[in-house]
Amino acid sequence: MHEDHPEHHEAEPPTEHEPRIYVASLSDDNAGRLHGTWIKAWREPDELLGDIQEMLDTAPTYGAEEWAVQDYEGFGDIRLGEYESLETVSWYAQGIREHGLAFAAWIAHTGYGPEDGADFDEAYEGEWSSVEGYVTAYLEDAGLQAGFDAAVPASLAPYARIDVDALARDLVLGGELFTATTPGGSGIWIFRTT
Repeated sequence: MHEDHPEHHEAEPPTEHEPRIYVASLSDDNAGRLHGTWIKAWREPDELLGDIQEMLDTAPTYGAEEWAVQDYEGFGDIRLGEYESLETVSWYAQGIREHGLAFAAWIAHTGYGPEDGADFDEAYEGEWSSVEGYVTAYLEDAGLQAGFDAAVPASLAPYARIDVDALARDLVLGGELFTATTPGGSGIWIFRTT
């Protein structure tokens, strides 16, 4: 939507580092040894569990069974817990791999997980220079600006306008839109809440 508007930017390229997690053996951790592995997080949960089991099978501590996520990267604004479910980790990472860090910003704001059935594509309005730029493009694309201009008598045309700044502010303050700043602060991602 709005791809031809100068204030709209193409989606960011995929992140340089794909999301991954560092999973460590808790038995070894408790014994003062560091034993773990970095895992590509975007794979299916059973594949993640297979990698974790392989790490546990090679642990210095005999019979190591417990593990925890001790580090992660490539997840943007998402914060993972030590005992985050592999289903959630995989879902987050797959979303980031498909949509870029805008997906991570959406998750960080909404708190959605795989069980919520939320649809990023329905919420995401793209990357913009400003909310005002988005609202201007929306009014034009929906034909609302043209309808307004046609409805205003010529004698009032110099004085009548849609207050785009106020509308943009009210859409954000009213909760219909939320924004997140892009990495580097060059723009914003805009999301619909309804």
